[in-house]
Amino acid sequence: MLLTDLRTISERDPAARNWLEIIFCYPGVQALMLHRLTHWLYKIGIPFIPRFISTISRFLTGIEIHPGARIGKGVFIDHGMGVVIGETAIVGDYALIYQGVTLGGTGKEIGKRHPTLGENVVVGAGAKVLGNIQIGHNVRIGAGSVVLRDVPSNTTVVGVPGRLIRADNTDVLAHGKIRDVEAEVIRALFERVKDLEKQVEQLEVDFHPSNNQVELLHIQETKTESNLVIEEFLDGAGI
Repeated sequence: MLLTDLRTISERDPAARNWLEIIFCYPGVQALMLHRLTHWLYKIGIPFIPRFISTISRFLTGIEIHPGARIGKGVFIDHGMGVVIGETAIVGDYALIYQGVTLGGTGKEIGKRHPTLGENVVVGAGAKVLGNIQIGHNVRIGAGSVVLRDVPSNTTVVGVPGRLIRADNTDVLAHGKIRDVEAEVIRALFERVKDLEKQVEQLEVDFHPSNNQVELLHIQETKTESNLVIEEFLDGAGI
């Protein structure tokens, strides 16, 4: 299984120069190596020692994996600082997990209380996947997303809370091409408000033709300035 992990990292990470570098300089690999040991000890019922080793692993790597978690082959924890994987979490084969990810619970439930990830899942930096939920195969979870419900296979999830935005995923999660669902909804509402404002202005002209033209121009300028602020927000302020 270690060879599979090393081969996967070598294929996925262009910064990986050789296997020696991967073993000694990749905290995700080190955390998984120690987890394989702690998980075996945990399964055969050894008390205390698995948790103690996992605590040392967290201190050394910045990655916290409970000994009870089940991690598949070829899993790559990239960078990994701040990753937390709970006791009953299951991570499928060839998953890719970035830094700051939490596979956690939502309370003090007993039994299965952490997520299950299918094969070839990508979890973006800072994403939180919480509760006893099922994440299907080939799912892409965008950076910073909070996922609280089951996700079907071959989809992309983004946002807080996480929303499905695309099916038929490609092999790579291109964060720069992910839709901003919230901005799209705000833009649609903004366009509706502008249409309503035009209708109101026309009604004012029809029913009050004697209104001061200077006052109407001032109102129009104020709306234009407000519209520019909203447009900048929706466009990411030029980012």
